[in-house]
Amino acid sequence: MSRKYFGTDGIRGTVGQAPITPDFVLRLAHAVGRVLKRTEARPTVLIGKDTRISGYMLESALESGFNSAGVDVLLLGPLPTPGVAYLTRARRASLGVVISASHNPFADNGIKFFSAQGAKLPDAWELEVEAALDEAPVWADSANLGKTRRLDDAAGRYIEFCKSTFANDLTLKGIKIVVDAAHGAAYQIAPMVFHELGADVVAIGCSPDGLNINHEVGATHPQALVAAVKAHRADFGVALDGDADRLQLVDADGRLYNGDELLYIMADERLGRDEHVPGVVGTLMTNMAVEVALKARGVQFVRASVGDRYVLEELEKHRWLLGGEGSGHLLALDKSTTGDGLISALQILQACVRSGKSVAELLEKVTLFPQTLINVRLQAGQDWQASAGLASAIAAAEAELGASGRVLIRASGTEPLVRVMVEARDAEQARRCAERIAATLAA
Repeated sequence: MSRKYFGTDGIRGTVGQAPITPDFVLRLAHAVGRVLKRTEARPTVLIGKDTRISGYMLESALESGFNSAGVDVLLLGPLPTPGVAYLTRARRASLGVVISASHNPFADNGIKFFSAQGAKLPDAWELEVEAALDEAPVWADSANLGKTRRLDDAAGRYIEFCKSTFANDLTLKGIKIVVDAAHGAAYQIAPMVFHELGADVVAIGCSPDGLNINHEVGATHPQALVAAVKAHRADFGVALDGDADRLQLVDADGRLYNGDELLYIMADERLGRDEHVPGVVGTLMTNMAVEVALKARGVQFVRASVGDRYVLEELEKHRWLLGGEGSGHLLALDKSTTGDGLISALQILQACVRSGKSVAELLEKVTLFPQTLINVRLQAGQDWQASAGLASAIAAAEAELGASGRVLIRASGTEPLVRVMVEARDAEQARRCAERIAATLAA
């Protein structure tokens, strides 16, 4: 069955338009509460949010919906998505709820859920909730209504958890770090984590007003971080997105590193400590240079579909710990149950401090392959998958590239486009192959 409301990362949209309206969100919480009560007499859910102005309205709607189903609520206030996942597990709660649209602009918002173990919930659970939404509500009577209270030290608990993932014998003293929280959920927490580990912190993107989340700051706009690192002569720059599950990192020279490179460092640091790293999961878009470098170290590499949800599925399937995307969603499952920008940043800084090397030096063996990406707009009714010319062009490109490159063709999920990506050690060869393939689609 296909899902009506849930996407790849919860329910998301423009505030004031279905489904991100207070009446729907109240019904959603009531339906989720009824699903929870099928297996638990008195469930408790945790609700955290980012800094969007709409968070107040949606929080109230969720609270009412849960209480009306006889579910207790613990309000966490502004807290990164991975912080909600952590506290759900630590507090032995029934469910964690996050009000956020991650890296989207402030006019959007969304709702996503975490299990009692702090993990993303399966499709079957989401389908059960959607079925409950179609049923008539069953309002709890006064004596059985849920209660709500606030957890005042939620931020402090999460700060201590983040710090615990950094090696006890290391410190960030003597290191200047620019921290950009995208005016989002980590605006207070992120500077404090690095400060309490000894760093000299310069904070930008840490003054939310409800309307400025992700606006020209944060992981999706790293130019602000690059400029600040240079202006303050900092050693590192760390940028998070609105809900702080994504990381971008800048070194003292102002060079920006993507998630593919940071994923390699996380694996390499563990190998350097003689830890067993049987495999790493990337995505279809992960740069081939990372795959080549990991395999040279004897580490298997598997590609998942794009999206941290699918990376997590592959990690669980293989029982591995490390995975991620170029966008900066990084997973270290022995540290956190979900992608965590702060914990990922601490893993990279730990590698640099322990080795005494810069990020560039840690990546000496990884030179990213040039990529050419061409978007080809489809004609109405065009069946590009049945094109013999396309198949022939792909085969010819793959034969030419051999083991030194790869071809990826995938349809856009939101537009009538086919994305043609060719990656090769030689940039000109990548461009040439991509253009030949794209030409067969446009003909």
